[in-house]
Amino acid sequence: MPPTTRSKSKAIRDTAQAVETSVEATARRLLLRWDDLPPWRRDNPSIHSGYRPESGSFLASLGSLLYLHNESVNIWTHLIGAAAVALGVTWAYGFLDEIIGPRYATASSADAFVFACFFAGAFCCLGMSGTYHMLSNHSEGVAKWGNKLDYTGIVFLIVGSYVPALWYGFFCWAGWLTAYLGAIALLGLGCLVVSWFEHFRTPAWRPYRALMFVGLGLSGVIPVLHGLSFYGYRELDERMGLSWVLLQGALYISGAFLYAVRFPECKWPGAFDIWGSSHQIFHVCVLLAATSHLYGMIKAFDHHHGILGAQC
Repeated sequence: MPPTTRSKSKAIRDTAQAVETSVEATARRLLLRWDDLPPWRRDNPSIHSGYRPESGSFLASLGSLLYLHNESVNIWTHLIGAAAVALGVTWAYGFLDEIIGPRYATASSADAFVFACFFAGAFCCLGMSGTYHMLSNHSEGVAKWGNKLDYTGIVFLIVGSYVPALWYGFFCWAGWLTAYLGAIALLGLGCLVVSWFEHFRTPAWRPYRALMFVGLGLSGVIPVLHGLSFYGYRELDERMGLSWVLLQGALYISGAFLYAVRFPECKWPGAFDIWGSSHQIFHVCVLLAATSHLYGMIKAFDHHHGILGAQC
C-alpha cells in the first residue's frame, strides 16, 4: 500500500475516533444530576447522575441512542428484544408450512393464532417500553403518555402469554378454557384502565404498580392448581410447559420485587446510575421470562401435536 494511502486511512480513523470522543465528552457534559431535574422527572433518588436534559425534540431524544446515559440499558434491552420478536415472527410465519407441516399434520390456524397472541403481547410490551424510555426526556406530556403506553404493554404481554398456556393446558376442557380466557381478559382490562389513571404513574405508587402487575400474573395460579387436579404435575408439565411457565413467573416476580424496593441502588446510592439498577434488572428479567415462556409453549405445542395428535 502506498504511503499516501496509509496516511489517508490513518487520518480517517483518527478523525472518526476524535468525533466519537467529542460526542461522548459532550454527552457527559450535558448529562444532569438528580438535583438538576424538574419535579416531574424525579422518580428514583438513589439514581444520582446520568440524566439526559429535557429535549423538547423527538429527534434529539432519538439521538440519545448514540451515547451512554442512565436510560441506555432500559432502552436497548427492550428495543433489541422487540426487534428480535419481529424478525423471528416474520421468519417463522413466512415459512410456517415448511417448518410445521412435515412434522405436525394436526397443526391448525388455531395454533398460529394462540402463538400470535403471545408474540403480539411481547412485541407491544418490549416496543412500547423501549420507545417510552427513549422519549421520556422529551417533555412532561410525552413522558406521561409514554409511561401509560409502557404499562399497557406490560398488560398485553401478561394476557398474551396466558392464551397459548391455557389453550394447551385446557384443550380438553372447553368450558374451563373459555372461562379462564374470559377471566384473564377481564382482569387485564381492569389493570389497563387503572394504569391510565394519572396518579398511578407517580413515584409514590411504585410498589402498588408492581403489586398490581404481579397480581395479574399470579391470577394464573388458579387455573394451574385446577389443571394439577386434572392431570398431576408431570402430565400438566407436558401439556402446557408448566416448569417453564413457573420459571417465567419467578423471573417476573423477582424483577418486580427489585423494581418495587429499588434494590441494589437503595443500598448503594449512586453506584448503579448507569449499569445494574433495579429497573434495568427488571428489564432483563422480562426478556428472560418471555424467552422461558416461549420455550415452554413450544414444548407444549410439540407434545400436543407430536404425542397427543391434538386429541383428548
